[in-house]
Amino acid sequence: MNQDVIVNDDLNWQPEQQRVAFSAQWSGGQVICYLSLSALEHLSEQPLLDEASIILAFESVRFDIEEQVSDLIAQEAFSPDGSLLL
Repeated sequence: MNQDVIVNDDLNWQPEQQRVAFSAQWSGGQVICYLSLSALEHLSEQPLLDEASIILAFESVRFDIEEQVSDLIAQEAFSPDGSLLL
């Protein structure tokens, strides 16, 4: 588990963009993050067909997502709007 980054519980499935939006706490601040459906399917190693399975899969790989967010922050891989795309 990563202690530098904490993924918040504000998950929001965005079907039009085929991604999950969420925020993460980092160094006393908050960063908006987006995880594509294909990346989540890869992490969870299962096809995800509906919002309920997407949220369950996200929760099952939360610590892996925190690590990815931490790595992207370390690489300063922020989008122009300050968000992170996973």
